[in-house]
Amino acid sequence: MKSFVFSVSLLLFFCSGIQLLAADTFLFSPSKAVVKILVVANPPSFHQPWQNLGKYSVNGSGFIIEGQRILTNAHVVSDAMFIQVRRAGKTEKYAAEVEFFDHESDLALLKVENAAFFKGSVPVDIGELPDIRDKVAVYGFPDGGEKISITEGVVSRIEHINYSYSGAFLLACQIDASINSGNSGGPVVMDNKVVGMAFQGMGLSYENIGYTIPAPVIKQFLLDCEDGKIQGIPDLGLLMQKLESPYLREYYRLDADENGALVNKVLPGSSATGYIEPEDVLLQIDGYDIAYDGTIEFREGQRTFFGYAFQNKQLGSSVHFLVKRSGNLLRIEVPLFASVGFDRLVPLVHEKKPRYFIFGGLVFQPLTENYLHEFGGGRSWLQQAPIELLHFFLNEELESLGEEIVIISEVLADQINTGYHDLGDNVVRNVNGKSVENFAQLVRLLDRGSSKFVVLEVESGLKIILRRKTMSQGTEKVIQGYSIHEDRRL
Repeated sequence: MKSFVFSVSLLLFFCSGIQLLAADTFLFSPSKAVVKILVVANPPSFHQPWQNLGKYSVNGSGFIIEGQRILTNAHVVSDAMFIQVRRAGKTEKYAAEVEFFDHESDLALLKVENAAFFKGSVPVDIGELPDIRDKVAVYGFPDGGEKISITEGVVSRIEHINYSYSGAFLLACQIDASINSGNSGGPVVMDNKVVGMAFQGMGLSYENIGYTIPAPVIKQFLLDCEDGKIQGIPDLGLLMQKLESPYLREYYRLDADENGALVNKVLPGSSATGYIEPEDVLLQIDGYDIAYDGTIEFREGQRTFFGYAFQNKQLGSSVHFLVKRSGNLLRIEVPLFASVGFDRLVPLVHEKKPRYFIFGGLVFQPLTENYLHEFGGGRSWLQQAPIELLHFFLNEELESLGEEIVIISEVLADQINTGYHDLGDNVVRNVNGKSVENFAQLVRLLDRGSSKFVVLEVESGLKIILRRKTMSQGTEKVIQGYSIHEDRRL
């Protein structure tokens, strides 16, 4: 029996000793730009993929930008059934809807049809990447009150981190301004311009640490929106190794004054396919020297992942490398056509109903990170999810385009599947001797086959043998008994 603990936490930051500022400390006017966002969400269930988890309410923050639009975090409005917005200092709420999502960068753009909402508002400008020790103010509507909150802090670190909502490895700014649940999506302001957006923290064990999505990431998203279709943040799809060891550097023929990072693998379908090769050493990217650990100096004395050089670009542009291959120097231009997240063997799905297929009571679906999340709230799923499934999430890489891990998520107990009722959470490796490449292929093998028996082999080697005709004819009875309307969503 699966247990599911669902928790919604926009942000949990705690800060002591930070003074609340008056709204007029900055010329930036919160009443004309900052917005409270009220959401009723009803996300789908991945353990019971034919139904939803149930509705809940959540609040966040946002701010008005040019074009009468509202910018906020994607996680604030994800799976929303209904959205309302209210400007700071106002009482009336207006219906809103999502116009664009980029879940990888945790950004969303909202629109409000009623023009009265924007009367008297002043859109904010997006500034530049702040510097270390720059003083910033964070505006938003944290839980515990209805009025806008304004806190002050400084930028203490600029580096790439894993965004908690998407898992994407992107640029972020660490600040010591007090930010709490409900602040998500609120503007981070410096010199009357937005230089970031509040979006995550470090949990209960850390005080005075919060993270913001910096201006360059926001600008990349807004430019991506301009053609009416989100393509995402460019990704190269490379697995890298540090060249810290002098023996590695000698083996790959690096001169004493050369530095760089080693390519171990080029993932299938990546932008780098056909351009970069395994065992290439990347020396430079767009004029930035790449260190042995894969970082570049983007400002004097400040380093971060070399993705800084291309993640602010748009798909369709290109990036230039200086590469050492077999001791020879090569200059290579790589076109950027793949986006962040394309290479995940176990993907995180957003704004989509889960796919599933029921065959004689056996429930098949592709393994997703969403499915793993439902084993426990917060980060506890990493301890509570089956280790056999976690292995594919933590350790395995995409080997071919279109590859998916397909699982039997559960067995809806019935007479026709007696003997197999406890076989949930098993990875299906082959059907009648044919290796399973992805979910769509498995459905075809089960749905259109003509053999008398269906022989399934799971990851452990265990075999499940079913009489095809009995299972096909009995599926309708099983799903009716479990009040399931359809045997599939493909």
